[in-house]
Amino acid sequence: MKIASLIAALVATAALTALGQEGVVQDVKQGAKKAGETIKDGLETAGEKTKETAKTVGKKTKKTAEAVGEKTKETGETVVRKTKQAVDGTGEKASETTQKTHHKSKASSKAKAQTTEEQTTDRDSNTPAPNPTP
Repeated sequence: MKIASLIAALVATAALTALGQEGVVQDVKQGAKKAGETIKDGLETAGEKTKETAKTVGKKTKKTAEAVGEKTKETGETVVRKTKQAVDGTGEKASETTQKTHHKSKASSKAKAQTTEEQTTDRDSNTPAPNPTP
């Protein structure tokens, strides 16, 4: 009987140990499940944050590109306007120079004509008048 009691005690101890280990295994499973869920939630949050950041960066990049495009357009228009002004200014100066030269040429021609006319008149008055012959 002592042997039977001893065997029963050993069987009972083994059974209790197995049950205890099963409880530990269940605890490990639950802990792993919770850790997995926490990691999953963290990854989802990181994914959402990354997506939001990408959208923000995209919007800011688009705004920057539009601003750069506008500035480039304004700069181009300014260059065209200033170039046109420079060309127009050069044309006006050339026109003024031509007009001044033409005016000086006319004045010079008039002065020469007057001088020639005066010289002719002076010659006529310096030469004695022909004698009328009867």
